[in-house]
Amino acid sequence: MKKALLPAGWIKPRGYANGVAATGVQVFIAGQIGWDEQAHFQTDNFAGQAIQALKNVLAVLHEAGGKPGHLVRMTWYVTDKREYLASLKEIGRAFRELIGDYDIAMSAVQVVALIEDEAKVEIEATAVIPQ
Repeated sequence: MKKALLPAGWIKPRGYANGVAATGVQVFIAGQIGWDEQAHFQTDNFAGQAIQALKNVLAVLHEAGGKPGHLVRMTWYVTDKREYLASLKEIGRAFRELIGDYDIAMSAVQVVALIEDEAKVEIEATAVIPQ
């Protein structure tokens, strides 16, 4: 079970939840970047890498028996805030197709660099699978 948390009087955030309460098996997914299963980047486009990183998160979650609706937390590390913001429409569309809901506590942080030089985004996630 998963429930988005919205304190009384707060406006509903767009594209994320302020907090999430959930019960079940916790799954911690390491930071996923925008390369394929063979560790090759297919694009240097920010949105393309973000979409691939989301697919990678879901692949790891699937290994645990989880589904997109079980995601409760994500942290996005981006190397360029402007590139991230310019890609929001495309990323949002893919997010809705792949994940479906925004009842996920999310943070986005701009960083100087990621360990893989070609990477533009890294997404770390937590899921809770009901028992």
